[in-house]
Amino acid sequence: MNKKMEIKKAPRDNVPWNLLLLADPSREHVAAYVEKGECYLALLDGRTVGACVLLRTAPGTIELMNIAIDEACQGQGVGKQFIAEVVSIARHKGVRTLEVGTGNSSLAQLAFYQKAGFRIIGVERDFFVKNYPEEIVENGIRCRDMIRLAMEFSAEGTGGNH
Repeated sequence: MNKKMEIKKAPRDNVPWNLLLLADPSREHVAAYVEKGECYLALLDGRTVGACVLLRTAPGTIELMNIAIDEACQGQGVGKQFIAEVVSIARHKGVRTLEVGTGNSSLAQLAFYQKAGFRIIGVERDFFVKNYPEEIVENGIRCRDMIRLAMEFSAEGTGGNH
């Protein structure tokens, strides 16, 4: 992808629900972390092609609560470019750790995060069973557990592991 991506903060009253609900089927959960976090948009040629939500979860830690790319733009490097911008945003906020969680059945997402430099740090067993009323199935696998991943930054905020 050769186009220059523009990143801007979404106003709280105009978040792209259609995109955020691609990554998390619970509008209730999305609304809760959108309220507490910051939503960023990825624009190409002025058109919103991606969205994410960052939430400070602990001192020195931000969690990427949601990241989604317009289905028409998937597989074209848009997500790769967007995640690099998100990592840059987190670094500039001076945090030591950027975390993300995804389902055990989200095979493409697990690969995506690891290619971006995240490493698996743990598993929250039965997270999706306990927190989502509807059963989630992806890739023929029941989504039960949250796989936790993290990227550590150096003290200067310029390091990382990718």
